[in-house]
Amino acid sequence: MTHTAPAKLADLAAALAQAHRSASCLDADAWAATVQTEADAYAVHDGVVAALGWPATRWKSGGAGPQGPFSHSPVSPVVMAPLLGVEAEVALRLGRDISPAEARGPLPAGAVDAMCIAVECVASRWRQGMDAPALLRMADFQSNAGLLLGAWQPWRPLDWAQAGWRLALDGQPEITRRGGHSLANPAGVLAAWLQHATRHGDTVKAGTVVTTGAWGGLHACPGAAQGTLAIEGLGEFRFSAAA
Repeated sequence: MTHTAPAKLADLAAALAQAHRSASCLDADAWAATVQTEADAYAVHDGVVAALGWPATRWKSGGAGPQGPFSHSPVSPVVMAPLLGVEAEVALRLGRDISPAEARGPLPAGAVDAMCIAVECVASRWRQGMDAPALLRMADFQSNAGLLLGAWQPWRPLDWAQAGWRLALDGQPEITRRGGHSLANPAGVLAAWLQHATRHGDTVKAGTVVTTGAWGGLHACPGAAQGTLAIEGLGEFRFSAAA
């Protein structure tokens, strides 16, 4: 498997960091050959996070199914603009530090202490947006643009596969569905995410938040990203973000 030279990945990380600072976009065609593998994309993540000084306190994680494959990304500490859309999600919060050794075994008691309704904001630092190559979108934090969080409440298992949810974006038809999470359980990302987050030997600190994958995919918001997300068992969250 071919990997890109570290210098080229560092160049891309620097360019993406500048795009974040200036709210500008890069031409995906000019960087199409730079990211050859998921490991390359994760190396770009590390470079951009270091350049921007993001704290390692917010993450996104998701999987195609209970057995994976999984993907992970740090999340911007602020909501960025312009937005392409939003995703309906559930976020979990760690109740204790998790060391690299603990991340590779059964999760200890109290690993998760809280959950909340989450709205992931989606944007791109590529001019081609969601039409950019998949690995470039992955390198760009999986098109993340920040996270809006509802009220925290104690973690408890719910009947996630049957949970009803409703997304009402201002000025758009209301979406009402039941279930739809790819893992049928938001906690299904935890083992893979913690192994990823500790892969360099870092301990993931108590209070760290991970949002766990979209319910119903990306919902476009051509105007302001304002609306209400309600999930059975979690209540209702009224949100607003620039678009």
